[in-house]
Amino acid sequence: MLSRAAYSTSRKLVPALGSLGSRQKHKLPDLPYDYGALEPHINAQIMQLHHSKHHAAYVDNLNITEEKYQEALAKGDVTAQIALQPALKFHGGGHVNHSIFWTNLSPKGGGEPTGELLEAINRDFGSFAKFKEKLTTVSAGVQGSGWGWLGFNKEQGRLQIAACSNQDPLQGTTGLVPLLGIDVWEHAYYLQYKNVRPDYLRAIWNVINWQDVSDRYKACKK
Repeated sequence: MLSRAAYSTSRKLVPALGSLGSRQKHKLPDLPYDYGALEPHINAQIMQLHHSKHHAAYVDNLNITEEKYQEALAKGDVTAQIALQPALKFHGGGHVNHSIFWTNLSPKGGGEPTGELLEAINRDFGSFAKFKEKLTTVSAGVQGSGWGWLGFNKEQGRLQIAACSNQDPLQGTTGLVPLLGIDVWEHAYYLQYKNVRPDYLRAIWNVINWQDVSDRYKACKK
């Protein structure tokens, strides 16, 4: 088993764009658990590749893209700035989404949420079972690569389920505050579940970190 990573940096993204010349690079957050800690539901090989290769690539490419964007900004090159937007969205979304995903999971997860979050789920979906079924169905139905999300609509004060394609970030594309994300890119499950996405979706509920989801819900209501 690989060594345990520090938890302190797993919840925060490193700020990237400040004033010109003062930019800090994004960093790959450590996991709050070992790569093998989510077995048998998600095996260590998947977690290692997913975190140290896929997420790391999003971070590296985001930093490269932001450097190019800063150069274009300094030159006043609006055309170049516009041309870089898709890359910023893709790599930035990949970094944001995965940084949430890792803390949404826990070896001590599973079961059902409690307190305010459970009350909100019952209010907005009828029951936890109906919510679970709906998010699973939406996640299974993503065509190609993407994410299934539980988000919070601040304007309506209600929970909503949504799907995002590729690495589109939930809040940046829908306005919903992300609470729980389920990665349905094949790299998140293929080595263990092959092309049977529904098996992966059934398994992931055993490692959902409801404390983290609840904390996000409370924070976004403030």
